[in-house]
Amino acid sequence: MKHAKYFSIFVFTVLLGYGAVAFYFLPMATFQGELTRMALLPESLFGWTKPQPQLDMKWMQQATMKSADVLVIGDSFSESRVWQTILTQHGLKVRTESWDSMRGICADFMPWLRAQGFTGRYVVLESIERNLVDDLNKSVACQQMQYHPNLKTDAPRYPPIVDFDINRGNYAGKLSTGIQTQLHVLQYERLQQSANFKRWLLPNEVQLERVANGCGLFSHLRCNDSLFYTLDKPEEVSDIALQDIEILNHRLVGITPIWVFVPNKSTSYLYPGKQFWNMAEQRFHAPNLLHMTQQAIQAKTIDLYPANNTHFSTTGYLLMGNEIFKAMEQQQHQ
Repeated sequence: MKHAKYFSIFVFTVLLGYGAVAFYFLPMATFQGELTRMALLPESLFGWTKPQPQLDMKWMQQATMKSADVLVIGDSFSESRVWQTILTQHGLKVRTESWDSMRGICADFMPWLRAQGFTGRYVVLESIERNLVDDLNKSVACQQMQYHPNLKTDAPRYPPIVDFDINRGNYAGKLSTGIQTQLHVLQYERLQQSANFKRWLLPNEVQLERVANGCGLFSHLRCNDSLFYTLDKPEEVSDIALQDIEILNHRLVGITPIWVFVPNKSTSYLYPGKQFWNMAEQRFHAPNLLHMTQQAIQAKTIDLYPANNTHFSTTGYLLMGNEIFKAMEQQQHQ
C-alpha cells in the first residue's frame, strides 16, 4: 500500500508537471497561417509583420447571376473575393462561384448558363497549379451540369486583416500542440545554424526551404526561410492541360473565357522556369501570373505569398486582379 501511495504521488506529480509545461507553451500554438498550423511552427517566427493594404467591403459585394458582367468560377484563391475588388472598382459586377458547386465546364455549360440568366461577356476560370490538370480533365469528361448550391456562395465577405500581433497567443488549443510546437522550434534553431542548411521536411506535407534573398522578400522574423507544401512539385505542368483548354473553349461559345492559373508558391520562389504560363498566354491570352510573380519578386515585393500561408497576401491578390483585368481589356479590343 505504501508503494502504491508513492507511485500515485509520482504519477500525479508527473502529470501536473506536464500540464504546467504544456500550458506555458500553449500560446505558441495560436496560428494565423495554414502552413504554420500544419507544420506546428509559431507565428512569432514565421508570421508576417509588414501591414497589408486595407480594402473596403463595398468592393466585395456579390452580384446575382442575372446582373453580373463577369462570372468567376474558382477555388480558394477566388472564394475570398479579394482579387475581384480590382474588377468591381472598374465598375464591373462580379459573381463568384466555386468549383465545388459548379463541378466543371460540362458539355451543356452554355445552355445551362443562359438558363440561369447570365448575360455577361466574361467567364473567369481560375485554378491553382497543383489542381489545374485535374480540374480541366474533370470538365472535359463532364457531359451534364449538376449545380450544387452552397449557402456560403452569397454570404458576405469581409476584408482581410491588415496586420496581427505575432506574439499574441491564447490558451484555446490542445496542451500537446504547444509542446510539439516548442520542440519544433528547438529542432529548427539547431538545424538552421548549419552553413549547408537548405530544407527541412515537417509533418502534414509541409517543408521549410531556405530562399535566396529571403529577407528582401519576407517580413517574418526568420525571413531567410519560408514554408511550402511538399505536394508542390518542380516538374512542368502537363501539356494535356493545354489540349483540354482547347477542347473547353469550343464549349464556351458566346462568351469570352479568361483562363487564370495561379502558380504554386514553390513555383514562384523555387521553380520559376516553368513554361506552361507562357504557352497558355500565347495560345489562349491567359494572364501570365507566373510572370507577374517573377516581376514582383524581382521588385522585392514583401510577402507576395506570406511565409505562413500557401495563398497570396492582399498585395498579391491585388496584383492578380490587375493582371486579370488587363487580360479582359486586351480581349475586348481583339
